Amino acid sequence: MAKATTPDDLTITPRDLRFGRGHVMKRWWLNNDPFATAFYNALSVTFPKGEGFFVDSVRNFRGGASPRLAAEIQAFIKQEVIHTREHVAFNRHVTDQGYDVSTLIRHIDEALALTKGRPAIASLAATMALEHFTAMLAHELIANPRHLDGGDEQAAALWRWHAAEEIEHKGVAYDTWLHATKDWSRIRRWYIKALVMLGTTFKFFEGRYRGMLELLRQDGITGWRAHRGIIWYALGRPGMARKILGAWLSFFLPGFHPWKHDDRELIGLAESDYAAAILPREAVAA
Repeated sequence: MAKATTPDDLTITPRDLRFGRGHVMKRWWLNNDPFATAFYNALSVTFPKGEGFFVDSVRNFRGGASPRLAAEIQAFIKQEVIHTREHVAFNRHVTDQGYDVSTLIRHIDEALALTKGRPAIASLAATMALEHFTAMLAHELIANPRHLDGGDEQAAALWRWHAAEEIEHKGVAYDTWLHATKDWSRIRRWYIKALVMLGTTFKFFEGRYRGMLELLRQDGITGWRAHRGIIWYALGRPGMARKILGAWLSFFLPGFHPWKHDDRELIGLAESDYAAAILPREAVAA
């Protein structure tokens, strides 16, 4: 069995915070850029159902886990539930700006439907791969302030908070995968996880690309202008897709573990950035 390398002194802390209640967000909330706004809006629309899928996938394998892993799974679930609540609120801002996200939600439902009837280990494998994706995006989002520069204060704070917690729990799904496949050979485990990551990568980018195209269409941006803008945003500047390539490739290395790259300093950095935007509990509705 591959050895998990989650730091012994890591504590996963659900932060029950609220953002953006009673706050009016403009349509292109990120630096008045329709492409940047479309990326985060399209990603956020996936979270309520996607994170529910993650929670169920990991919870299915909590039985027999070590006390430490069981506690981390519980903390992971609590964090994801709070993330879902906050992105439901964020998505209301998106629809309040006149966007129709029904097509994006249908695409999510179609993707999740592919997991129906499959073994629970398949859903866990997909979750393990997608959690690596969210950790890569989270690292880059916090490490490079350019991604959220000029953004709405409440929206940017939400994304930094979410990113910090994605980094904090980035090893949970992977450690659960190691626990669930402890009787597998190393070559079988590597082969399945590599295959799943390749498929997940295609579906992730294809889904976000289609989502961005749909939101941009509603902004009157279509055809080559839309495709060129998305490609430049992903690969040019700020180049999120380009900048996570190295971390993506590391997933396929023998002995990979998310915590082989200890980037916990980014959690504190994000906290200092979003702290000023946290809404007092008494000022927001549940």
